[in-house]
Parts: sequence; C-alpha cells; structure tokens
Amino acid sequence: MLEHNDVPNFEQAVLPHLDAAYNLARWLMRNEQDAQDVAQEAYLRAFRFFPGFRGGDARAWLLKIVRNTCYTWLQANRPLQDAAEFDESLFRPDSCAPNPEEVVLQNDSSTLVRKALEKLPPNYREVLILRELEGLSYKEIADITGMPAGTVMSSLSRARGRLRQILAGPMSGDAVPSSRRIAAVNA
Repeated sequence: MLEHNDVPNFEQAVLPHLDAAYNLARWLMRNEQDAQDVAQEAYLRAFRFFPGFRGGDARAWLLKIVRNTCYTWLQANRPLQDAAEFDESLFRPDSCAPNPEEVVLQNDSSTLVRKALEKLPPNYREVLILRELEGLSYKEIADITGMPAGTVMSSLSRARGRLRQILAGPMSGDAVPSSRRIAAVNA
C-alpha cells in the first residue's frame, strides 16, 4: 500500500493501464501491427519520462503519451490520410433515437459499430473511444487531447451524431443501434 506522500513506481502506476493504452492505439492507428508498435513506443516513452510524473491520474497521463505517439507516427508515415474537413452543412444533428425494438433486431451491432467508428474522422473517433470505451471524464479527455472541456463536449456530441448517421446509412440496413452500444465494441 502506498503512503499518502509516496509517488507510485512505474509498475504500480502505469502497467495496470496496458489494455487501455493498446485499445486507444488500435482505434487511432486502425492497424493491429502499427498499434502494437506504437503502444510499445508509448510505453518506452512513459518509462523514460516516469521520473517526471508527479502523481495524479496515471491512466490519463499514459493515454496522452499514447495519443501523441500515435499522431507523431501517423504524421511521419501516413501524411494526409484521413485528412477530411468537417462540413456542418452535410452533417446535421440527428434527433431520431432508436427504440428498443430496433436495437434488439440488430443482430450484428458490434461489427456495425466497429465499421462505423472506423469511418469517423480521427478526432471524433478519439473522443468517442476515450469517453465511451475508456470511461474518461470530459476533464480527463481535455487533459489528454489538449482541447478545452467545452470543445470536448461539442466534439463528442458531433461524433455521436455522425456515428448515428453512419449507422443509419445503407451499411446497417433498417435497424439503428444506439451509440451507447459502443461498449460492445470493446468486448
């Protein structure tokens, strides 16, 4: 057990968050091998800079390192890929919420949600993953991404709306699963 003033060691603070780090890397990289490489690089960076860690939320600290490592790798290795400007006139908020029957009728919602998440722009995919799969607060997401909390909330709202639109499109047929079903994706 740690004393109140003790800073935990690397194994205590960071290693419990291996799964969350890899999960974020996998969603941002969209490639298993690249995600493994980036997660490993992020862990090496975390280990190297751990002496500068002053306590607090080690998970958020690690996820910020993973996020930065992913974007650094993507800029160097896949320039301009996924560079799509968001056009609000094309993507209006969807006020239609699915009813329970529609959700039950959806037999492969996990696969559909995965495919829909992959179609989202990286910044939307990122906030959805951090909030819905990793369960981080708006403040934690703001700390990780460097966005103001208000921007996190509006990005999350737009991401959820865009995800609903993708799921309602031709890919999903008649049923529209709820964006809350994202948790099934992490299984």
